[in-house]
Amino acid sequence: MGLTPNEETDDERFMRLALEEARRCLYHGDVPIGAVVTRTGEVLAAAGNQRELAADPTAHAEILALRAAAAAIGSWRLEGCTLTVTLEPCAMCAGAVVLSRLDRLVFGAADPKAGFAGSLENLVQDPRLNHTVAITDGVLAEECGDLLRAFFQERR
Repeated sequence: MGLTPNEETDDERFMRLALEEARRCLYHGDVPIGAVVTRTGEVLAAAGNQRELAADPTAHAEILALRAAAAAIGSWRLEGCTLTVTLEPCAMCAGAVVLSRLDRLVFGAADPKAGFAGSLENLVQDPRLNHTVAITDGVLAEECGDLLRAFFQERR
């Protein structure tokens, strides 16, 4: 099933918000990854990585955004929601995507070293699990990848 032009426009619009969250990570030395959770065109939550800031290995942008979205709607079940994230989710975050019962995952840059939404494995669409999630990948991928490349280039 293809996306309508409005959904494509929304994907880019929400990815731009995720990129804003990612850029905020630069102020506290975290890898610039941003995530936004939406439902029917409304932003429920947005977050950027905070592993360094919070000294918490689970403080990935996706986890923080999912927690905030669940709090906003008063349920851990995020049915009808979409997670938009600048980088393909890792195994932990892909697991959280499935467990939160999201409808869709939208991501920008693929992560060939740690991605679990198609690169290394595809946890979010594994038919052995009790829930699968639709994926739209490559949304503003170049811009998302450029931000990450610049961050790591400065570190070398």
